Amino acid sequence: MSIASDSRTGTGPSAFRVAGGAVAVTTVSVLPVFLTGALAVQLSADLGFDPSGLGLVVALYFGVSALCSLPVGMIVERFGSRVTSRIAVLGAAVLLAGLAVGARSYGSLVALLLGASWCNVMGQLSSNLTLARSVPARRMGLSFGVKQAAIPTATLLAGVAVPAVALTVGWRWAYVIGAVLALAALALCPREDAGPPARAAKGARATAALGVIGAASGMAAGTATALGIFLVASAVERGVAPGPAGLVLTMGSVIGLSIRLLHGWLADRREVRRGGGHVAVVSASLAAGAIGFGLLAVPGTPALIAGTVLAFGLGWAWPGLLQFAVVRLNPSAPAAATSVVQLGVYAGGFAGPIVFGWLAAHASFTVAWSVNAVVMLGAAGMMLVGRRMLLAHAARAAAAG
Repeated sequence: MSIASDSRTGTGPSAFRVAGGAVAVTTVSVLPVFLTGALAVQLSADLGFDPSGLGLVVALYFGVSALCSLPVGMIVERFGSRVTSRIAVLGAAVLLAGLAVGARSYGSLVALLLGASWCNVMGQLSSNLTLARSVPARRMGLSFGVKQAAIPTATLLAGVAVPAVALTVGWRWAYVIGAVLALAALALCPREDAGPPARAAKGARATAALGVIGAASGMAAGTATALGIFLVASAVERGVAPGPAGLVLTMGSVIGLSIRLLHGWLADRREVRRGGGHVAVVSASLAAGAIGFGLLAVPGTPALIAGTVLAFGLGWAWPGLLQFAVVRLNPSAPAAATSVVQLGVYAGGFAGPIVFGWLAAHASFTVAWSVNAVVMLGAAGMMLVGRRMLLAHAARAAAAG
């Protein structure tokens, strides 16, 4: 029985199998950049770069991702998730292996990471297409929560790699293990393309509102990306040893993973009760996450732990919920629609690390985390503006219909 046919009937194992495959594809697709962030202390010692150099390479990674987002979204819609998910996973495996053997200078590290950026985009969008067309509506929110748990899963793996691999046998072996994991993920890729696209209702697209929400997502992503990239280096600067610093990143990843699942489960319950409200929840999550970023600017280990919990648990737990809301608005072209919002996310991922790295190098990590807190609070406000535009659009569509 095909993935599309039995998952649409609502049978549990198929829905969870599809979601598990989406997690695997997304995790290995984004692993190169977060593994690089976790290994920053060892990489910088061998390759000779400072926090601003790390910020630049991550920024360029997400900048290329932003340029790829819209065209890759159309490619995924055209060729389907079965083919494109495999291309993304194989590409990630090749690039991880390349980082293990070919990163001999800062320039080669930059070149290899830029080559991995399109894998992240294709993995994300092919997984969105799989979930949108293969999972029953009553479980779609949880499925997107499971899928977006791939990001903290990637940071969790990266955090574990510091004490378990980088500090024992060397950072190159961490990339080798990542490449092996990517090849193993091929077994979890979709075996068939998902079912046919749903028909969109007249006036269903809210392009202007999606643009505002995408901009808010860019602001939030620009700040939150710093968690996976700079948290270890920031903790080491305040006196935490590299091993425990990696474990703090692991703790935050586990919390972020858990809250993303909770967001998805609650989204399905809201759909049943009143059919929406997801964007407002995203805004509230961002506002609470801003408090966590503020705590990361406060000296002391308790503030570091509390800030990590809030920043990961709320400030970086909203993407799955937001993508679910976008897919519900655009059932006829889920990959293309989410590519619009992802464009904002990647643009934020481009600008955020540059600003954060520059502030950390020329001012301090305290200043950088403080600025992040303010920007994320602004993103929460802009998300509410986008929500009001969505409500106005829905009211006009209802009146016209």
